[in-house]
Amino acid sequence: MKACLLATTFLAALAIPGAAFAQDATTNAAEDPQSEGLSEIVVTAQRREESLQRAAVAVTAVTGDDLTKSGITETANLGRLVPSLVVQPTGGTTSFFLRGVGTNSQNSFAENAVAFNFNGIYVGRPTAPAGVFYDLERVEVVKGPQGTLYGRNATGGAINVIPKKPVLGTFSAEGLFEYGNYDSKKASLALNVPLGETVALRVAGQIVDRDGFISDGYDDDKGEAFRASLLIEPSDMWSMTLVADYYNQRGKGAGAVLLPEARYAVPPLEDRVSISDPRAQASIRQLASGIFAPPFCGGFGNFVNSGCVALAGTDGFLDNQFFGVSATVVGDMGFGTLTVIPAYRRSDVSVLTYLPGFAGTIQDVAEQTSLEVRLASNEDQRLRYVLGAFYFGENQVTENFFRQGNISTTRFTPRLSTESIAAFGQLTFDIADTLRIVAGGRYTREDKEQFTSVAAGGLPGPINPPLSAPFTGDLSFEKFTWKAGLEWDAGPASLVYANVATGFKSGGFFVAQPPANTFAPEELTAYTVGAKNRFFGNKLQLNIEAFYWDYKDQQITFVGGVRTAGGIFAQGSTTVNAGKSRIYGAEFEAKFAPSRNDLFNLNVQYLNGKYNSLTTANFSPTGAPVTTGCTTLGSRLANPGVNGARFFDIDCSGRPTVNSPKWAINLGYERTFELNGDLDLIFGARGNIESSRFLNSNYRPEERQGGFAMADAYLTLESASGWNVTGFINNITDEVVLARAGTRPILDFPVGTLRPPRTYGVRFGFNF
Repeated sequence: MKACLLATTFLAALAIPGAAFAQDATTNAAEDPQSEGLSEIVVTAQRREESLQRAAVAVTAVTGDDLTKSGITETANLGRLVPSLVVQPTGGTTSFFLRGVGTNSQNSFAENAVAFNFNGIYVGRPTAPAGVFYDLERVEVVKGPQGTLYGRNATGGAINVIPKKPVLGTFSAEGLFEYGNYDSKKASLALNVPLGETVALRVAGQIVDRDGFISDGYDDDKGEAFRASLLIEPSDMWSMTLVADYYNQRGKGAGAVLLPEARYAVPPLEDRVSISDPRAQASIRQLASGIFAPPFCGGFGNFVNSGCVALAGTDGFLDNQFFGVSATVVGDMGFGTLTVIPAYRRSDVSVLTYLPGFAGTIQDVAEQTSLEVRLASNEDQRLRYVLGAFYFGENQVTENFFRQGNISTTRFTPRLSTESIAAFGQLTFDIADTLRIVAGGRYTREDKEQFTSVAAGGLPGPINPPLSAPFTGDLSFEKFTWKAGLEWDAGPASLVYANVATGFKSGGFFVAQPPANTFAPEELTAYTVGAKNRFFGNKLQLNIEAFYWDYKDQQITFVGGVRTAGGIFAQGSTTVNAGKSRIYGAEFEAKFAPSRNDLFNLNVQYLNGKYNSLTTANFSPTGAPVTTGCTTLGSRLANPGVNGARFFDIDCSGRPTVNSPKWAINLGYERTFELNGDLDLIFGARGNIESSRFLNSNYRPEERQGGFAMADAYLTLESASGWNVTGFINNITDEVVLARAGTRPILDFPVGTLRPPRTYGVRFGFNF
């Protein structure tokens, strides 16, 4: 709490009166392009429209133009613009971490701890947040537990992707075409078509086709997306927007590389050699030749040659389709605004991945339906409120098949169903003209069911035994989460706020024979103080926030031992409530527009996270010691009388939280040169600096990303008539940075996934 107390003093010092309020200044800027000052972003992070500078919540908003300038067309690159966000590809799924809170998604049982919302709709599957990064109004990243206004599993925060909406009475067209290295081809087009005075249609599409960043073609990006939005607004009193979207994801998917370690030589990381490449496989064979293999593998040095342990292949692929349809009905009730959002989404996933170092096949069909109803009061009253109800239902039909070779295979076929209902409300009451109190709460009930068969085999038993008889399970959770806070207008353009908020992520199942196949919910309490300020006629923005998070019953996913139908343990993805952690820090944001042609940006985050208690039981199918950066307390036989498999009790208490760089800095500068009355030349540069961090909870030294700095630059020729041409270069110095790291079991070598290398190209855009 010391950080929060120190920050409170500084926040009060920052909150100095003396500037016209930001909303007024930006309204003028929007009407007069020659006016100076910072632009304003309107967000809906608190389920009502408000200026970003007036939202008393930790939120970063990235406009659609910023995403275009950064060349971001996939979720994995969003972290380049939001320093507190870490995005990890995980074999057909996507994991999010905000300020050290997240989920390591490994199979179809996984659910993210950071809620992903598209067009106001919660997306449940970690496989599904893809193919939406085009024709966007903005992306909002809300930090901290969202236990009041948001849907399921928002312990760490929420990512809100908001597409552009149809506009009545206007025909317009926007297009973007890009070509770059790695034979990267991107094209997007959007049309806004008026259909009479009360109806408008907006259609948008995108095609992406890029070769892989690593050898053998992995880390590519291929897919086609389409979206259609129909706005019906017969009067000022109500409107309805219908949205349908589709995404076809293809290619080989994310790939992995060998990480350097002392036991053997691996190809240099800067060469981006895939683990399926002959150069990498020669290194793996060298390692295997020096490791004692059990007798059933053929004896010393025959792990690979005997087929006991299989190597990665070049045949990985993605064949995924995502479809969604929704309606947003908004009505003016006189005393408030009623919003009703029914939605349906389907994801059909077929993946073969070698990301963990061995083969994993995932077939997953998930269908979700949701309904949210909200009533928001008018703004011109002393007591304002948002009240609502939420329903979410999901059904999954899945088959996961993980194959490490003849020594170990795991196949399981979950049939999962989830039903979640919630009622929520948040009140804001004006104690005085400049002082407000905020209070809110949410009651959630969640029911989960599973119907699963599992087979785990390998030497010395059958390699691929038949599936077990199905086993079932039922779980129910109830939780009340809340928020309480104060907001103070310290000046015409200065807001100071403080709040306490709670959140929870429901428990669930992992693949194992019951009863030892469930885990409990995790809970988070967050204490926050912050200030948002504009100075000098809307030219300077200074925001700061300090936070302290208390994390309990934290869900940790790792490769552990799971009990099979035969009553013995095999290797599989395990989730446990491992313990507690505390996370505190501060974030500082500055924007400065000294003239209408110059814009400076700076965002600095300090993060200090530690696991107060973190113990796991890691599993070794051969009995060999598990490599870890933590303390090994001891070991015990997992299957006495069957084979040499052992559990190793690991204590990582006191270690830093994963994906938590102590320092993260984003900075940028943009300069506009007015060439003549029609043409402008715009130069922009941005940088990203991060200190070191561990990428998973095993804390191997090889699975640590050291500190790094990356920089991008672009040069745009822009015409007042609506066209522009941009040359860009990202990761100018071609830094090699890990996005993910893990350990290939049995042979016990570390593998990782890399962020993109240096990319460059040219893009042409138009807007009329």
